[in-house]
Order: sequence, then structure tokens, then C-alpha cells
Amino acid sequence: MIADEKRKLLTHKADVLKAIAHPARLCIISCLMRSEECNVSALQKELNLPQSTISQHMAKLKSQGVIEGERHGVEVVYHIVDESIYELLKHYLQDVFNLKESEEPMC
Repeated sequence: MIADEKRKLLTHKADVLKAIAHPARLCIISCLMRSEECNVSALQKELNLPQSTISQHMAKLKSQGVIEGERHGVEVVYHIVDESIYELLKHYLQDVFNLKESEEPMC
């Protein structure tokens, strides 16, 4: 019984890691880490990718519970909901994106 629960949990964690294992999705997460929340337009400007491409990547991250969106009027603002992913990537991406608490948001 416990082995099945562990297997399910490990499968879920592997699926989450697969969801973030793409350069564009890591950039999206980095933007959200630095500014806490962004809309697709801000991400599009930052990443220089088509809106449809960003939306596809956002859908993948949403499906695994990494991010979620909240409607603010006519726009949807996204933020990271999985605190463990935030903590993991804060350390992992620091050298790549030079993330520091005092830096201005990217988005």
C-alpha cells in the first residue's frame, strides 16, 4: 500500500519536473519568480515568443499545478502556486538568470 502511494507521488513529481523541463517554461517561471505575477502580454515582451506559444507553455505548467491564473478585469495574471518548485528553482536558476531578491521584476 505504501509502495503504491510512493509510486504515485514519485510519478506526480516526475510529471511536474517534465513540465518545467523546457527553456521557455523555465523562462516563464523565472519571470514569475522575479515579479510574482505576470500576464501573457508581459511574458510575450520578455520572452519574444508568439502569444500562442506562451499560452501552450502556460497550459502545460497549469496542468501540473505549477502556476495558476486569476482574472483581473479583462486580463489573466499568472503566479506560481507550487512553493516547492519556487524554492527548488530559486537556487537552481540563480546563476543562470542572476536572480536576486533586490532586482527589479522582469515582467
